[in-house]
Amino acid sequence: MVSFSSSEWRSICEKFRRARNLSEVESRKDPDNDPFRSKYNARELLKEIYSDLKNFDTGENDNDDNDQPGEQHSDPAEPEGEGSCSGHAGDSPAGLRAARLGVIEYYLGVNHVETEELSAGEEHLMNCIKLLDKCSVSQENVSVFIQARNQLGILWAGRDEIDKAQGFLETAESMYVRYMKEDGQPPLDLTDFFVVEEEALSQQERTKRFEMAYTHTLYYLAQVYKNLEQYERAGRYCHSTLQRQLQFNQFVPLEWAINAATLSQYYITKSCYMEGRHCLAAATVIAGLAGDVPSEAAAQENEAESEKREQLCQKRAEISRCWIKYCLNLLQDAKKLLEDNIGELDTDRQAELKRSRQQEEDEKERGRKSAVLFSSSDTFDSICSLEEKVSCAFPLDFEEARGIFLTGQAHVTQAKEYFQMDGHVTDHIEILQDHSALFKALAFFEEDLERRCKMHKRRVDMLEPLCRDLNAQYYLLICRQLQFELAETYYEMMDLKLAIADKQDELDAHSIKKFNHLCTASMKYYQMFLDSTRSPEGKFPEKLEDEVLRPALVAKFRVARLHSRLISASPVVQLENLGNSLSCYNFLVQYCQDHPEARPAVETELELSEEMVSLLPLKINRLKAKLVSSN
Repeated sequence: MVSFSSSEWRSICEKFRRARNLSEVESRKDPDNDPFRSKYNARELLKEIYSDLKNFDTGENDNDDNDQPGEQHSDPAEPEGEGSCSGHAGDSPAGLRAARLGVIEYYLGVNHVETEELSAGEEHLMNCIKLLDKCSVSQENVSVFIQARNQLGILWAGRDEIDKAQGFLETAESMYVRYMKEDGQPPLDLTDFFVVEEEALSQQERTKRFEMAYTHTLYYLAQVYKNLEQYERAGRYCHSTLQRQLQFNQFVPLEWAINAATLSQYYITKSCYMEGRHCLAAATVIAGLAGDVPSEAAAQENEAESEKREQLCQKRAEISRCWIKYCLNLLQDAKKLLEDNIGELDTDRQAELKRSRQQEEDEKERGRKSAVLFSSSDTFDSICSLEEKVSCAFPLDFEEARGIFLTGQAHVTQAKEYFQMDGHVTDHIEILQDHSALFKALAFFEEDLERRCKMHKRRVDMLEPLCRDLNAQYYLLICRQLQFELAETYYEMMDLKLAIADKQDELDAHSIKKFNHLCTASMKYYQMFLDSTRSPEGKFPEKLEDEVLRPALVAKFRVARLHSRLISASPVVQLENLGNSLSCYNFLVQYCQDHPEARPAVETELELSEEMVSLLPLKINRLKAKLVSSN
């Protein structure tokens, strides 16, 4: 058998080192007009290594230059003397040789993928797998097994062949699990096959790299399950990925923090607020590891400091936005739990939930111990400390709701520092809309009607200037959202003033004026919303688009009610208001007759409108008769 001499083996190892350096370091410096220059040079070196491995084979194949990647031979190309590869003494020669060839096929596959030659990349990666599939999983090849399948998973996912990606990645996962169960020793890393003894990796470094490869497997599987809409599974894999990245110290702080904050939003949609809070607290703490935000002065003087300031401010503002959503959803879910059939606080339900809370909290705490938490992190105590500052339990009264509200409001302030109106219009408005929604949710828990009304007034004060200044031509959807929300806010304030008035013997002139102002303001914004659906010529559509169908018909219904609520001592004005009200009710009824498919969208409003269409004419006629008789 022909085998390598020490100098020949060192030459191969040097080629491998140069190929990796070209691909991973020098390629970053390649010019824009030749972006893959270093990658191509690395490819040539890898081909040379493959040829060298083939030339130094058993006697019958010594001169077979036509061997194709993927073929097996009985003996490895073992180096001799002091330059031998460290740690291979007990390895199977055939398995070791297959692993070496497989490693080169792997790097060639990755090289072709990185140079956008996907079919060639796939071919080399499949050759790698075919080589190794003839061997049992061992310390020699398990890393190559897993990483080749990781790369094929990424490749097929990039082609939107998610099922194929899933197959490769799930096989990689099962290989890791089986290897750790049956062996568990630090396996050879891909670079171990082409280094001289003095450059061999330590056992600790081998373990770290192997675990990193498996962490990547879990990360890619999380993306696959998300694309397959298996969201619970995706969330579980994402959480495991984050846990392992902390455990093995394999993370970039800001990137990890954003991923954790994003995962929190999944937990929130499932009402898993304890897990969501844990992710957000971890995101906040880990983001702090990225360092302090450079001052504006430092950013102006140094481009690197400017980029760091921009990135830190943006990512931390994004985490704050996730905290806002946490607080908002927690308040809104509590509201749904506590409201009666007319949207008011059900005090009996409130008392019942308070009685049962302690038992539920104890059960949750027990469940928490079995949850996937970031317990292996050095920052675990800091995370727990931050968690304690905001509740994850549904608030059952105003004081509890206020604590959650204040946390959300503090994050609104932080988020707005970066997402300012100048440069971040859409983001800034969305944050203000969330701030408004926080006030709305908190108002539900407020028993004092006057104070509740003032909370809604805060909403008006923050949204009205936006609605006035925003150009509807460029921001039509946002303008519609603001118009409808302002209309609803004024409507709620009108209802509150009506409830306050019911407790008084008689309304004074000031109260009447205030009440009428709220009605008029609400009608104005409902009408602005309705007008936004008109054609450029000002014509109202014969058939409403699906996205505006319900809000437009609800707006007509509300305007009808508001017209009838206006207070006036003048019978003539009263008649005019009732006529306008009847006209709006008639519009809704007629629209649903002309478009029966619209009925399910406004079933309740339609039923009330049909009733008012039959009752209002009687009221109008009585008022007319009274007016005639008085004259």
